[in-house]
Amino acid sequence: MEYRKCGDSDLMLPVLGVGAWSFGGGDYWGEQDQGSVDRVVNLALDRGCTLFDSAEMYNEGSSESSLGQALESRRDEAIIATKVSPHNARPDDLRRSCEASLSRLRTDRIDLYMMHYAINEMSLRHYTQDPGPADEYPTIEEALATLDALRQEGKVRYIGVSNFGVQQLTEALALGVPIVCNQLQYNLICRMLEFDILPACVEHGLGVMTYTPFQQGILTGKYATLDDIPAKRRRTRHFSSRREGTRHGQEGAEAETAAALAAMRLIAARTGIPMGRLALSWCLSSPGITCTLGGARDGTQLEQNLLAVDAPLSPELMEELNQVTAPLKEKLGSHPDYFEPEGKSRTC
Repeated sequence: MEYRKCGDSDLMLPVLGVGAWSFGGGDYWGEQDQGSVDRVVNLALDRGCTLFDSAEMYNEGSSESSLGQALESRRDEAIIATKVSPHNARPDDLRRSCEASLSRLRTDRIDLYMMHYAINEMSLRHYTQDPGPADEYPTIEEALATLDALRQEGKVRYIGVSNFGVQQLTEALALGVPIVCNQLQYNLICRMLEFDILPACVEHGLGVMTYTPFQQGILTGKYATLDDIPAKRRRTRHFSSRREGTRHGQEGAEAETAAALAAMRLIAARTGIPMGRLALSWCLSSPGITCTLGGARDGTQLEQNLLAVDAPLSPELMEELNQVTAPLKEKLGSHPDYFEPEGKSRTC
């Protein structure tokens, strides 16, 4: 397993980490038995895939609990990353969230503790119907100060952020708290961070951890048409606002999305590399990316993910994939929130 330095920090991360959202089971991903989680975690550790990413909101804490149970006898071999929700960013609430995560994870320290989103009206509404007046919101100043205090107390080793845009990142970095990474969505059909956010992270010496390399299964080739994709996975700006559950109010980019997926299928057929492995290998080989998180519900899925680590793509194939997805990248533009229009974004 290749390890990369996380920005300018001394934290070393494997190029492939394990996304633990499905651990513990829940409404979005369905049931997940503990035996499968145990097998995934142990196989990952055996193969050097030592980073596990969770969040307090994943399956209402069950993800952290399941991960903690699986890691209990091998805790010192693992790098645990988890996230606190923005509505818990006030000092007392953040401390309670940290202690609750530590308890569920069965550990005395969190290796990488991240703000799940920046603090604004849209991110707070994601967690509570009525966030109240803006002058009563938690502030990034008090949140980062509390995170830094937790770091100095040894309960947190490194501090990160997740889903922060350039403006939000600039405001956070100006406070002087040592932030080591930004966790962001990124894959072949979600390349918006290449415009502004990724260059900003590189400029400021931050590591970049990415998630959803398969775009929740869409990039594995399992769906023959856009209509075959489950409705709850068709809510992004790739799809027309006429689709059920969308809230972005825009025309979408369905023609460009379909064309990109069709081109990827042809490349997969020609090269003999499964489409999902192409998608993951592209993420692992993309410049500026420190670590890519891949979900795995069982050992077979993890083995498939690990194959991408062992077989990097050639520069020619990387460029071909860049070219066939470029029209979609240009159509979606630099706005980094895949669910909301500009002006109503959690990420800016």
